[in-house]
Amino acid sequence: MVMLTGTVVNYYVHCRRQCWLFYHRLNMEDNSEDVRVGKVLHELKRQGREEVAMDGIKLDKLTDEYVTEIKKSDAALAAARAQLEFYLVTLRDKGIVRKGRLECLEKNKQDKTIHTVELTDEEVVERKDLYRQIEEFLENESPPPSPVRKAMCKKCAYYEYCFI
Repeated sequence: MVMLTGTVVNYYVHCRRQCWLFYHRLNMEDNSEDVRVGKVLHELKRQGREEVAMDGIKLDKLTDEYVTEIKKSDAALAAARAQLEFYLVTLRDKGIVRKGRLECLEKNKQDKTIHTVELTDEEVVERKDLYRQIEEFLENESPPPSPVRKAMCKKCAYYEYCFI
């Protein structure tokens, strides 16, 4: 049985090949400078607060009003938003209804960009359909065929695996 996480949903929206490889434990991220920088920025932003972990999800911050997800930039905004929405749907299924808050830290700026997310009941149903599609996709025995080279690929931890 497939176990979805926010990261898996993020990767599915960002790049299906990356999603499949990551889920099937072909992890190239330990070799990525961008991933390391993102983790350091993430830790600095949390300022010693513990993540909230439950049922396979890790929330950067949970308040009475918001679930907050922290990213180093808004370069992959759709994927980051999908990850946050996954957290909102998972919590809603447990009776915890919150708005989403996506904080994007910028490398060369002091300010952060904040995006808010609220899901309607209809959007929740749509997201659950997407999660079923992702589960079916991950059950494939091999990754998607050779990727199409895109500008975003150059900074990906899987770049060498896909193109070299």
